[in-house]
Amino acid sequence: METSLARDLMSDDEWAFFEPFICAVRASNGRKPINHRLVLDGIFWIARTGAPWRDLPEEFGKWSSVYRQFRRWTLAGIWEDIMEALNRSGAVPDALQMIDSTVVRAHHLAAGFKKGTPRPGLGSSRGGFTTKIHLLVNAHGLPMRTEITPGQTSDYVGFDLVMADNLPAPSALLADRAYDADSIRRTIEQRNALPVIPMRKSRKRRVGVDRSLYRLRNLVERCFNRLKNARRVATRYDKTAESFLGFIDITSIRLWLRHLST
Repeated sequence: METSLARDLMSDDEWAFFEPFICAVRASNGRKPINHRLVLDGIFWIARTGAPWRDLPEEFGKWSSVYRQFRRWTLAGIWEDIMEALNRSGAVPDALQMIDSTVVRAHHLAAGFKKGTPRPGLGSSRGGFTTKIHLLVNAHGLPMRTEITPGQTSDYVGFDLVMADNLPAPSALLADRAYDADSIRRTIEQRNALPVIPMRKSRKRRVGVDRSLYRLRNLVERCFNRLKNARRVATRYDKTAESFLGFIDITSIRLWLRHLST
């Protein structure tokens, strides 16, 4: 394959990790199995380049077949299962965790719904028609949980979405002032964790923050930068929330595997 395509191909070790999850999701129509490794490579190419599905190079197979397999795996929850397995592996310290959000623009193709049709994860904000990505990362700056909401959604809502009970509990949680709410602080403390959150200026009762610890919050911002190297994450082209979140999770998984391989 050409050099530009080869950069998206999995190594044998990476495929050995994905294969058990892929094989666990069997087609219900009894069709002959396709080359799942090549299909997954094609999905990675779409994620990195942000190209339309119809522009998928023929080396990866028929674009419509790759797209249908992507949707099948996404709706089956395979990416969430892989993320949960990584979080539960204990391969990376998770006592220190950070939470934040970022807003991404939606392409006009993603916004092209008929009038009156629900727009999952899409809304209007200062940036126009947008989606907000909520992210929880561990002490190595690797994604633990991602969720999406309309762009104008409060970070309070995003906090409840990403702080899932099935995730390893933190000893300390770092966040910026956008998460300074009594309810959030109580939730963190009820989980026997330390909230490291600067207080809003309007607060009358002040609580100190460990500034040396708070500086580590840049790990979540750096994680967003790495995620947005995938153009399918940096701009939302997908109409459905499941597909867009699927590309975010796929990119998150590859960040994990690259980290673990080094």
